[in-house]
Amino acid sequence: MAAKRAERLVNLVIALLSTRQYVTAARIRSTVPGYEADDGSERADEAFKRMFERDKAELREMGVPLETGRTSAFDTEDGYRIARADYELPEIRLTGEEAAAVGLALRLWESAQLAGAAHSALVKLKAAGVEVDSSRAIPLQPRLDAGEPAFEPCYAAARDRRALEFDYQRPDEDVPTRRHVQPWGVVAWHGRWYLVGLDLDRGAERVFRLSRVVGSPKASGPSGAFEPPSDVDLADVVAGQVGGEEHLIVVRARPGTAVGLRRFATPLGGSDDGDDRLELRTTEPWRLADQIAAYGADVVVEAPAAVRDAVISRLTRLAAMGETA
Repeated sequence: MAAKRAERLVNLVIALLSTRQYVTAARIRSTVPGYEADDGSERADEAFKRMFERDKAELREMGVPLETGRTSAFDTEDGYRIARADYELPEIRLTGEEAAAVGLALRLWESAQLAGAAHSALVKLKAAGVEVDSSRAIPLQPRLDAGEPAFEPCYAAARDRRALEFDYQRPDEDVPTRRHVQPWGVVAWHGRWYLVGLDLDRGAERVFRLSRVVGSPKASGPSGAFEPPSDVDLADVVAGQVGGEEHLIVVRARPGTAVGLRRFATPLGGSDDGDDRLELRTTEPWRLADQIAAYGADVVVEAPAAVRDAVISRLTRLAAMGETA
């Protein structure tokens, strides 16, 4: 199946799942991307009808329970919908921590997958008749930057259990040195990405910051060439080897918000105004200030004052950008 046709079918399924009412062919044509635009010509109408008939037949062949009917007696033509109960799996409930983990996983492939997810969400809303103002969004978001050039090859080598070699530039060295590693995994810690593995030249467990990798790492040898220690905790390994003064940040967060921050925070109980008090530890307080600012009014820094001022400064600049736009 061609990629464009597959994408159109997925969008059609999303649209018909997103409403309990029957959706007419005309509304589907205007809502779901990929169909012949309505320019008033007979040729365009015939092209849409042929394409839509093929898509309906294909969905039914794949077992999608496509229903035909009318929402009320006043409707003048049939519409279409997909009954959720006949199509979907049971509802999946995630805890706050699980949802944060899913969000983080999505951000690892943010360029393609998040764009597709955002597009699918818009299709759902438009099919339900909801007008969406996509411009009303805070242009700042909490993130873990998976844009490190070394991220993809390191992640792939750790996943496939293949040996890895790369040039690594330490701050106290004039030139990079060649490293040969059995990669155990890639982990985020305090806003940066690290590779954890066995340094074959030194015969010891080592941590490598991806931003210090020079060039593109090269994987070699067969897949499944080694197994990491069964009891290794990548985050603990990084925390034990990466230096830096640790700062304690205390914030107040509205209940049900700031899931990403809560994943790494220690709860301190409730505040007098009903917010949740959280303690965060970081070696990079200004990077954390960027993340906190992304939550807007949902998160307020109690201490230290320097971090609170940094967050206020970022939000003030953001507000000024909005006024001049």
